[in-house]
Amino acid sequence: MSRPATAPVDELEVKARVEDPDALRAALVRAGAVLEFRGDMLDRRFDRAAKLADRDEVLRVRVFREGDGAPAYGVLGWKGPHAKQGRYRCRAEAETRVGDPEGVVTILERLGFAVSLRIDRRVEVYRLGDAVLRLEWYPEMDVLLEVEGEPAGIERAIAATGLARERFVAESLPYFVAAFERRTGRSAVLAR
Repeated sequence: MSRPATAPVDELEVKARVEDPDALRAALVRAGAVLEFRGDMLDRRFDRAAKLADRDEVLRVRVFREGDGAPAYGVLGWKGPHAKQGRYRCRAEAETRVGDPEGVVTILERLGFAVSLRIDRRVEVYRLGDAVLRLEWYPEMDVLLEVEGEPAGIERAIAATGLARERFVAESLPYFVAAFERRTGRSAVLAR
């Protein structure tokens, strides 16, 4: 879920829309996937005069609140410009876990950054081999599955889901928002 704040690493991922989260969860359990986190994942992206957006970079504070009432923790992250690497979406990424995410938000605001995007979702994060799979429920949108890792691990994880490979695309959230809105005629809601 988070790596130490060292040199950026390339993150490879794909996403798919999930029609039956219960069946997917059962397939993951049968395949031996281990549940690592269940709860709320709240993203706050920061920018200053759209300078990061203009460079296709992301500065984010992510807050994790477990459903069992355990103390929340945060992850401060940076992502570089995105690219495609074969069948995968690729971005350089650096992250570090933080115990006081609200303090980090205050520091960023004092430095002149403002929240440019809010994304609130309930998630379940599974590990299967060296791949991480994250089921995501948004306030008003499709359920998504993100699979992250190295190519071989991603492909093994996709096979374990029982979903067709062609459902997994190297696209980001706006792609899925647009698809939801075209299909349903409703506006997606990403934050509460």
